[in-house]
This record gives sequence, C-alpha cells and structure tokens, in this order.
Amino acid sequence: MAREGSVVPADPQQAVKKKGQSSRSWILLDTAGHGTVLDVDKYAIMHRVQIHARDLRILDPLLSYPSTILGRERAIVLNLEHIKAIITAEEVLLRDPSDINIIPVVEELQRRLAVNAICQGQDDAKEYSHGHNDEAGEDDESPFEFRALEVALEAICSFLAARTTELETAAYPALDELTSKISSRNLDRVRKLKSEMTRLTARVQKVRDELEQLLDDDDDMADFYLSRKQVGASSPLSGSGAQNWYPASPTIGSKISRASRASVATVRGDEDDVEELEMLLEAYFMQIDGTLNKLTTLREYIDDTEDYINIQLDNHRNQLIQLELFLSSGTVCLSIYSLVAGIFGMNIPYNWNDNHGYMFKWVVIVTGTFCAFLFIIIMAYARHKGLVGS
Repeated sequence: MAREGSVVPADPQQAVKKKGQSSRSWILLDTAGHGTVLDVDKYAIMHRVQIHARDLRILDPLLSYPSTILGRERAIVLNLEHIKAIITAEEVLLRDPSDINIIPVVEELQRRLAVNAICQGQDDAKEYSHGHNDEAGEDDESPFEFRALEVALEAICSFLAARTTELETAAYPALDELTSKISSRNLDRVRKLKSEMTRLTARVQKVRDELEQLLDDDDDMADFYLSRKQVGASSPLSGSGAQNWYPASPTIGSKISRASRASVATVRGDEDDVEELEMLLEAYFMQIDGTLNKLTTLREYIDDTEDYINIQLDNHRNQLIQLELFLSSGTVCLSIYSLVAGIFGMNIPYNWNDNHGYMFKWVVIVTGTFCAFLFIIIMAYARHKGLVGS
C-alpha cells in the first residue's frame, strides 16, 4: 500500500473536521468492520477492485452522473446520490468518508459487520467443537456483498424518505396558507417548494427505476453474487486459484468468508437462482416506491391548489369585468346627457328660447330620465345574456 498512497486509521468523527480532505480519499471496510482511510488515485482503485475506468468515472463527484447500480465480474459499483461505493466479496470502498452524509453509512456498516464477525466467530467455535452439525444453518447466512448493499440501500431510502418528510412538513402548511391568502410572498414560497419537489421527485424516480431495472433482469442480479463467483473461481474445478482472482487484496488468500461458504450450496445447485437478492431489492423497491407515492400525492395537492387559485383568480377577474361593464354602461349614458348639455350650452346667438325659461328644467328632467332608462335597459340585457351575475 505504500506505493498506492497513504493509509491512516479510519475515524469518521474526526474526518468531518478536516475541511481540506483530498477528493481522492476512500475508506476501506473489511468483513470484520475494520476501517482504513486510503488516500490513493483512481489507478490504484482500479487495480485493487479490477474495474474499468468508465465504471470508476461514475463515482467521480465532479461529474454529475445519475444514480446507478452496476454489477461487474468482481465488484458492485454503487452511485446512489451521495453514496459512492465499490463492493467486493471481501471489502467495501466508500468515497469521501469525511462527508457528513457518509459518516452515518460508515458507522452503520462498521456496526453490522462487527456484529456479524462476532457471530461468525462464535459459530466457527461451535463448528470446531461439534464438527459440521450446523452446516444447514449456514445456508441462511447472507453473502458479505449483500449485507453491504443492504446498508447502502437502506441509507439512501431513509435519506430520500427524510427529505420527502421535510418537504411535506413545509409544503402542506404553505399551500393551506396560500389558499387562505393569495399574496406575492406566499406564491414565491410555494414556487420554491414546488421546484424543490420536482428535483427530489427526479432523484427518487431515478433510484426507483434503477431498482426496477435490476428486478426485471435476472442476469443483472446474478452478476451481484460475488461470493458465488469467488467460490466457483477458487474451487478445484475452476482451474484458477483465489490469488489470481483478486491480486490487490491481501485478505483473499487467507480464507473464504462464512457468507462465501454459504454460497457453495447455490453454486452446486442453480447458479441462476437470484431469489435472495430479489427479495432484498424488492423490499427497498417498495420503500422507495412509497416515497415516490408521497411525492406524487404532494404534487397532486399542489396541482389542486393551483386549480383552486386559478378558479379564485378567474372569479376575481369576472368581477372586475362586471364592474367594467357597469362603469362603461354608466359612461355611455352620461355621455348622452353631456351631449345634450353641450348642445344647449353652445355660445351661439338664437332667439327661440326667449321667454321659454321653463324649458331648462324639462330638458334636464327628460334627459336624465332617458339616460337612467337606457342604463336600466343595458343592465337588463346584460343580465339576460348572462354577462353579469344574479
């Protein structure tokens, strides 16, 4: 490891304090949950886990690749939001262990792997004292890669579910407040929440589609059985030893893990049996599908709120149109009255109004009555045609 990069003991609680941590930093967890932080380049990682550069490029944080789960010959490549990991039959490599979102994943992996290692040691002691009477119990042991994959899937599903819950907590009160009072502040608040919901829905949808694609293809799921491949490669019939399968890992040549031995029965039987992985993926597929359903319900609630607001705005717009109709009708009637007043107010000498002073009041009364009668006729016609409400 000296030629590949520096190796330091893993301490996630202190790693978060190192703001200047190199982006090449990885943490390696073995089957016992022991962690080691590796500061190595991509070529060392490629040589260690035997994957291509295009697969490692998916885990580059500088490149915006969507959520992806890839099964390769000797490794599982995970790119699930912030969880960027490489899982082999004997170890897990997680990128950027100083990330605040990665620390809980590392701690959970260490806890589960340590508990499993203790149980494995106790079972090995019983096996040594009682022979192989508990061989049937080994068939229920999950391979190492499935335990690591389960932790990653659980972490990403819980993370997305938590983000969805936070969004629901903020969105529903904001939508209710908007329906009660339409204002620029409430509209801007709902707009930001809707944008956040759209981005979160796309992220959840991508993880769900990735799990659904794996569940639909048994060949892809068969590629995830790394322990089965390791057992097959290390068997006398395979023609190649375990030391050639994993040249960069010093732990491969020691012994096959308990999870790998549990896969012997599957290797001897049906190599295409993917029921164990299928049940694992189905469980988290249902969980992420439930999260997506919550976001879909929230989107429908937002759409219903938008429809309600549009109805309110249309109602206000109709009221303004009715008011404009009233004002326009009154203006037309007053313009007729102004026309008569303008005719009689012209500064033109004429003698037909001499000794007819009483005509002024009759002109005012008749013109006003005519204008009022005309306004009533216009309003009655508009009501008859449904242009104004009852």
